[in-house]
Amino acid sequence: MGDLRVRTAEPSDRAVVTSILTAFSGSTTVAVHGAAFEAADLPALIAEQEGRVVGLLTYEISDQELEVISLNATQQRVGVGTVLLAAAVERARQADARRVWLVTTNDNLDALRFYQRRGMRIVGVTPGAVDASRALKPSIPLAGEYGIALHDELTLEVQL
Repeated sequence: MGDLRVRTAEPSDRAVVTSILTAFSGSTTVAVHGAAFEAADLPALIAEQEGRVVGLLTYEISDQELEVISLNATQQRVGVGTVLLAAAVERARQADARRVWLVTTNDNLDALRFYQRRGMRIVGVTPGAVDASRALKPSIPLAGEYGIALHDELTLEVQL
């Protein structure tokens, strides 16, 4: 596999951003911690390999914090997520942010492993948060990865 390159998404990337978000989440709306984000409208980082888009990270910066809203890789375990997360941390440092944080769900065991191996720590659990998010995005399934009932949000962060 060739080298991975990360770049800032441009307005001309709108179709590929929308395509990736829809492929992974069923829409461009991300419902998390009681809010609905139109992820296709957020700042984004794109990972490319040999001229192909292989990953996407959307984020929001506010209050000296960078929140990762979505992270999607077309192939797992080949470094796409790693380079995107590292680029987001670098973007946060450039913005003088004090932390990078994100929310995942109780069923997402692969993500929990991934983020913790990259220095993030679990700093909060919100029981029933996913159940509440279904009011914002009814397409959120009742069961997720590995057939685990999908109810809770877990917050992870890395301090900068």
